[in-house]
Amino acid sequence: MEISALYHRPDSEMAYLKTKDVFQIRLKTKKDDVKQAILLYGDPYGNKVNEKDESTWEHDEIVMKKLFSSRFHDFYQAEVVMPLHRLQYAFHLVGADGQEILYDDRKVMSYSIANIDRLDCFRMPYLHEVDWIKTPDWVKRTVWYQIFPERFANGDKTNDPQGTLPWGSANPTPTNFFGGDLKGIYDHLDYLKKLGVNGLYLCPIFKASSNHKYDTIDYFEVDPAFGDKTILKKLIDKAHAMGMRVMFDAVFNHMGDFSMQWQDVKEKGAQSRFAKWFHINQFPVSYKETANAEHATDLTYEVFATTPHMPKIDTSNAEAKEYLLEIAEYWIKEFDIDAWRLDVANEIDHHFWKEFYRRTHALKADFYVVGEVWHSAQPWLSQEEFDGAMNYPFTEAITLHFVKNAISLSQMLSMLEEHLMKYRDQTNQVMLNAMDTHDTARLLTLCHGDKDLQKQTLAFMFMLPGTPCIYYGTEVGLDGGYDPGCRKCMIWDETRQDRQMLKFMQQLIHLRLDETAALSFGTLEFVHADDKKDCFEVIRTWGPKKLHAWFNLGQEPLTFASSGNILMSQCVSGKTIEHRGFVITQE
Repeated sequence: MEISALYHRPDSEMAYLKTKDVFQIRLKTKKDDVKQAILLYGDPYGNKVNEKDESTWEHDEIVMKKLFSSRFHDFYQAEVVMPLHRLQYAFHLVGADGQEILYDDRKVMSYSIANIDRLDCFRMPYLHEVDWIKTPDWVKRTVWYQIFPERFANGDKTNDPQGTLPWGSANPTPTNFFGGDLKGIYDHLDYLKKLGVNGLYLCPIFKASSNHKYDTIDYFEVDPAFGDKTILKKLIDKAHAMGMRVMFDAVFNHMGDFSMQWQDVKEKGAQSRFAKWFHINQFPVSYKETANAEHATDLTYEVFATTPHMPKIDTSNAEAKEYLLEIAEYWIKEFDIDAWRLDVANEIDHHFWKEFYRRTHALKADFYVVGEVWHSAQPWLSQEEFDGAMNYPFTEAITLHFVKNAISLSQMLSMLEEHLMKYRDQTNQVMLNAMDTHDTARLLTLCHGDKDLQKQTLAFMFMLPGTPCIYYGTEVGLDGGYDPGCRKCMIWDETRQDRQMLKFMQQLIHLRLDETAALSFGTLEFVHADDKKDCFEVIRTWGPKKLHAWFNLGQEPLTFASSGNILMSQCVSGKTIEHRGFVITQE
């Protein structure tokens, strides 16, 4: 047995309260190295003295389930129903080579009954309910629809910026405008309701100079090109009445250079009352322009990426911090929003996000906070900073195999399994899963226009843990390359819409919502994965209910065996799945 490959960490995603009364424990080992893993657990004070005046630990045992087997690791899991608020535990492992060991908090030793009483167990000294990581239940039952407001619908031409182009008359650029606004979203809520989505994720709507609005001028005002607070209130109230939640986009890493605060710094330099609100290395603030307006050199202040137009906020400054926290509270108090998506969240200090989480959840206990993190989000999700994160590593793994065929099937599944094991179950359930966003090329373009592949990819994403998110226009065949190409105008002319894709997305969304129990809370298994044939099965189980999904990415037809009801399928004839096909059944 490879002892050095054993890994467990208490009070983490490997040992945590899953529910108020259920404690989940995970163990990582070398792949195919352990034949059986047994959890020994009990009360830290549960010792008794025998007739020889020897103290022995009163404990129970559970055979752990092998949850996943990735390329390099096996993951075992067990759940303990908590009779007390404290717990100690260790592992009895039987190796594939026949070796038996005990693995505890400090050492590894050979297995024997006598050695059990020599264990220095992993401990959870006292399990406080206040430390239990809770995530909002409603998010686990939500399908999101991301809207880039400037490109969704022009409902009010009286607020169009100067130079606004006719809708969809040109390709998007970093600087052109087409007049999309809040009235346009309001007018199409019935369309979104019919589509089936029950969560609206709006890219920034606050006053800014750009078409994307990530260069905020005033966080307390709606951008005039989008409308005003009256139409915003009507939009949110109607969405809520229709059973939809609303998520705003918070840009707290940086401000726009036309903001009052930054303009004051430019004018007054170090004497500005806002000078300490930003990361400034030298006064006066300056930079050298390049041919690319979004890139500058010789900056004397910190910015987002390399753009001189987005100076970075120092969120450790007490005044700047309080200003941003008041913004977070204002839109909850005054407009009853349900969630914040946090832009460039990984570049802001942890102290700020802890306070942000506390203040927002004090107003709404089931508020949803999701951070933009393109890598592992463990530091933010292992404590109360974010509820979930934009699940880009998930997206990348799926894209690399399904779309780009750059990695094997087994490599993709391994990446997904390893990623799932970074987080608690309740966290995985609220990770924001999207195959494309305003920051990526659109899925249809990545699929080179192959709509069967696009449908197959989306169906797979919808079978996985997490809250699915659709980027506006996907449902009608909207394509587009990387920013700004991914920000095309929504297609409203039905003669130009892909109505077959629209019907497919309606069916997929309703399937997800109808089968919430299995798809949000159920266990996940990948089985019958075959690299050579490029096909596999997904099983989601919740109690007696099972959903099976077979996916065929290979060139040869795939025969599937199921006696269940077919809920959804593509490229299927009888019991045969053709290339780019899938079938989802229920038992």
